[in-house]
Amino acid sequence: MANSTTEYTVRVQAEDFDVLTETEILTKGRKDVGAIVTFTGLCRDEGGTLEALELEHYPGMAEAQISKFAQQAVERWPITGLTIIHRFGKIPPGENIVLVIATSPHRRAAFEAADFLMDFLKTQAPFWKKEHLKDASEGTWVEAKAADDADAARWNEE
Repeated sequence: MANSTTEYTVRVQAEDFDVLTETEILTKGRKDVGAIVTFTGLCRDEGGTLEALELEHYPGMAEAQISKFAQQAVERWPITGLTIIHRFGKIPPGENIVLVIATSPHRRAAFEAADFLMDFLKTQAPFWKKEHLKDASEGTWVEAKAADDADAARWNEE
């Protein structure tokens, strides 16, 4: 049974984050946590061609939309804690872009909540991505992928 009173943290920031620190903040002093699932999305180098990935957003709107997804997750699964951090700005390959941490008494709820959140962050969070290439050519805006939409659609079937 889900717990709609579970508190969650949503941050959209330019600064990097530390996964261990964020996990410790979420779980400190908790005795009801039996599972911690973390997902960290990194900027990849696209075969060595990428200088940086630039992420843009509308401040306030991005946090509100992510919070809507977070609320859906805490209403759907019995999670005890949730942290979502999404970065913006120019991010070079190898650096963190997104973090989702879900805690629960049992693993399945934590896994599913984190998976659900990543699917919706990929498809519906209001971020725009532009690739800046090493060869200094004009980068391109990254288009949505049908596979990401298909992944997100499965949550509407359950």
